[in-house]
Amino acid sequence: MPFDESGHPAPRRGTGERAINLPPVLLWLIGINVAVQLVREVLGERVDLDLVMNFGLVPATYTSAGGHDLFSLLAAPITYQFLHGGWLHLGINMVTLAAFGVPVVRMLGARRFLLFYLSAGIVAGFVHVFFFPDSGDPVVGASGAISGVFGAVLMLMRHVGSLPSLLPIAGIWIALNVFFGVVGGTPGAGGESIAWTAHIGGFLYGLATIRLFMPRPDA
Repeated sequence: MPFDESGHPAPRRGTGERAINLPPVLLWLIGINVAVQLVREVLGERVDLDLVMNFGLVPATYTSAGGHDLFSLLAAPITYQFLHGGWLHLGINMVTLAAFGVPVVRMLGARRFLLFYLSAGIVAGFVHVFFFPDSGDPVVGASGAISGVFGAVLMLMRHVGSLPSLLPIAGIWIALNVFFGVVGGTPGAGGESIAWTAHIGGFLYGLATIRLFMPRPDA
């Protein structure tokens, strides 16, 4: 054990620091997503399916007449962001959130980031509803919200001058989403194709609105 000049034990470097040095808001988001998946693991198959159908985002419930549950209709645009198609789907999304989320949290602060993140997911979900209004398949996952965070990261990089042009990266990213969505090369929930329109919608939302969420400089 190291000692200081007076002979007392010297404090260890890193004492009091978190082992995972992520902003608390990201740790909470990741923790909630993991907790939801753990709870779903102990549910019966039928109960879990009912959960996904009620709290995943099902386009047809918003576009067709019927006795749809009002609470589910109001909650689903947020709750679908915390449901995933399995541990692999969840893991990819949470690693991506951790990678892209840190600079955005530092720029916006926790409350503004959470509002931006959830609103990006809501917009992304309804972009999917717009393009696939008759679909009865539930959309689940945080990918739309995380796509918004990715768009925000690119805009922040452009703002500080570390990214000469957004167009090449944005164009490639959109093209990849269209390609994998159309050919079904990337599985989403239940092995279906990814909701690529939701990804693009969230991404464009992040590019377009991140400045609205930035704190105003003190006068």
